[in-house]
Amino acid sequence: MREMFSYLFSVKGNDKPCLWTEPMWAIPFNLYTPFMSLFMFSLGVTDVQIGIILSVFLLSQVVFAVLGGILTDKYGRRLVTLIGDTLAWSVPALIWAFSQNYWWFIAGAIVNGARTVTMVSWFCLWSDDKGPNDEHKTQKFVNWLYISGQIAIFFAPIAGFFVARNGVVPVMRVLFIIMFIVMTVKFVITYFWTEETERGAQRMRETENTSLWQLFLGYKRVLRQISLSPGILRVTILRSVNGIVTLVTSTFFALYATQNLGIAEEFMAYFPILRAGIMLTFLFLIQSRLNVFKPKNVMFAGLLVYILANGLLILTPAMNLTLLLVYVVAEACAVALFQPRLDTQALHAVRPRERARTLGIYDAITFAVAIPFGYFAGFLSDVDRRLPFVLNIILFVIMMYFVLSKREKQPKKSPH
Repeated sequence: MREMFSYLFSVKGNDKPCLWTEPMWAIPFNLYTPFMSLFMFSLGVTDVQIGIILSVFLLSQVVFAVLGGILTDKYGRRLVTLIGDTLAWSVPALIWAFSQNYWWFIAGAIVNGARTVTMVSWFCLWSDDKGPNDEHKTQKFVNWLYISGQIAIFFAPIAGFFVARNGVVPVMRVLFIIMFIVMTVKFVITYFWTEETERGAQRMRETENTSLWQLFLGYKRVLRQISLSPGILRVTILRSVNGIVTLVTSTFFALYATQNLGIAEEFMAYFPILRAGIMLTFLFLIQSRLNVFKPKNVMFAGLLVYILANGLLILTPAMNLTLLLVYVVAEACAVALFQPRLDTQALHAVRPRERARTLGIYDAITFAVAIPFGYFAGFLSDVDRRLPFVLNIILFVIMMYFVLSKREKQPKKSPH
């Protein structure tokens, strides 16, 4: 823990504003997320329609992800992050605050898809100037991002408290107004506190006289690099399948828990706290100890725990809060084992020169693969709300194969 906090207070450059302002995004996000599907359901949106909204959201993210790499190189990491974040979060917050039916959520999903622009630009803003020997620093930064997100979850009971007394719909409308204000301030602070990266300034000079269309055609070279690199291809597949699982769980868990297992709606704010407690325990006390093991072995263990957790969720009888809590604990352990290592591998599989466009392709492929699964998961949930989690188990098994296919680097043998 001393090492972790030493890094937090000694961090410099763009890492500092990117890390220190993150709670201003994470807290509003975690206040509304546990209740989003219930909010839509309360306004008359069906399971199948929720699945369609999810697919539209994914399609929007694909389009914006392709644009993200181009815009980030052309106009710079800082400016694209400011404009992209405002479009992706501030504008949807207002749409959701006044939403009345299914079509409002379709509109919000389309605009919120712009988040993939800043998934590229913001990622480059703090990672550009790190070299291949900075993997340890990158892991610390990623760990603190997760810690920031988990600490923010402890604010979720505020939403649960008001939901229990006033209902989901009026509380969510107020939360979205708060989200609009706080996130917008965060985006402005980040813009003025950061500086353009060396790599970003270089790419702006290189693309100054190049049209957006010519930059788009440059994706052919990036796609070729991905297809010819087993490491990048493997990480891309893992990110794609993991993205499907994350969307299925975040979208349909609350509906299954409240509508089928009989859990009160306000409890949806407390499950993330238990999950956050487990994650923080891992990140502070256990994560660094796991570095003695090969990353692929830790990731495989995480996937195994994921499978056991989802199997338990499917078998949990109605009104059995104890087993549901066990599921939350197990799922949190799985995330802590698997996700940070996948994120670190994704960053270091990318060549610095083409970081922006490669990350854009990463995200575009991830969400493109997931598009049909949005509607499919909604269809499965409409048939039986346990089926989306059966789908998760199948996807975890697929990920196991690709995790085990990773070849560890062998030390060079001495010629003597």
